[in-house]
Amino acid sequence: MNKPKIYVAGHRGMVGSAIVRALQARDGAQIITRTRSELDLTDQEKVRTFFEQEAPDEVYMAAAKVGGIHANNTYPAEFIYENLMIEANVIDAAFRGGVKKLLFLGSSCIYPRLSKQPMREDDLLTGPLEPTNEPYAIAKIAGIKLCESYNRQYGDSHGLDYRSVMPTNLYGPGDNYHPENSHVIPALIRRFHEAKVSNAPSVVIWGSGTPKREFLYVDDMARACVHVMNLSKAIYKRQTEPMCSHINVGTGVDVTIRELAESIKEVVGYNGRLEFDLTKPDGTPRKLMDSQRLEDFGWKPEVEFKDGLVRAYQEFKEKSH
Repeated sequence: MNKPKIYVAGHRGMVGSAIVRALQARDGAQIITRTRSELDLTDQEKVRTFFEQEAPDEVYMAAAKVGGIHANNTYPAEFIYENLMIEANVIDAAFRGGVKKLLFLGSSCIYPRLSKQPMREDDLLTGPLEPTNEPYAIAKIAGIKLCESYNRQYGDSHGLDYRSVMPTNLYGPGDNYHPENSHVIPALIRRFHEAKVSNAPSVVIWGSGTPKREFLYVDDMARACVHVMNLSKAIYKRQTEPMCSHINVGTGVDVTIRELAESIKEVVGYNGRLEFDLTKPDGTPRKLMDSQRLEDFGWKPEVEFKDGLVRAYQEFKEKSH
């Protein structure tokens, strides 16, 4: 039997590279990748040509323009335009190229700002989004709806099975440690490390420290993606609805930003004090995912939070030397 040809879009990103690692561990796939310079996913013609020439069997849609609160607030036009273009081009070209199986990766920010906690899949589109990342969230919601719409129109006639997973906040190997455009864990790892090296008396944390966040190690996320992609159609359909078909991927546990900062401080070995800058935005008060649907599919995370932070800090130190 031929090994399936699997295209991982965004293979150089944190999630895409973890998906490549997870697929390689299964030892049954021929993985196709393209860098951004080799294939601009916002260019419809180039994307269609790529699918015609390569004819992959499966697609993992991990390519996206991503960033934290600061980046989302500063570049809203790029965040909505690029993400809409990437997903529309890839999903449509996959359909035209005869790809039957596709997995789209979204984000927990698709849910309303004041969503009930924990957030369930059917909370989607029940209220206003968090303003700081609304353009990104709208693009991700559009990606889910693209998959669902192609399934509804072409599922029976063309055998399409396009699925979506919504990860909680991810961290781990391949993360972005940029001083301004990074997410909270890499930003704090960098800040505490620099404070330790320079013997700074304190480290400033954005906001009040009271918002709660859930974090998932990226290799756990990748394993969840492969797990969901390989579920039988019958099992997947039993647990989902045609217009609510996405799957939350989380740990079911969250921590306050203050607790997170104290954990990273300990992992880094910094001895100074924490200061909270109340002039900076807190973002959503709480974002905990209800991942029961995924648990019912037989998946659970493997990496403990503290262990994941130790691994992430180790990688940061290797990168910064």
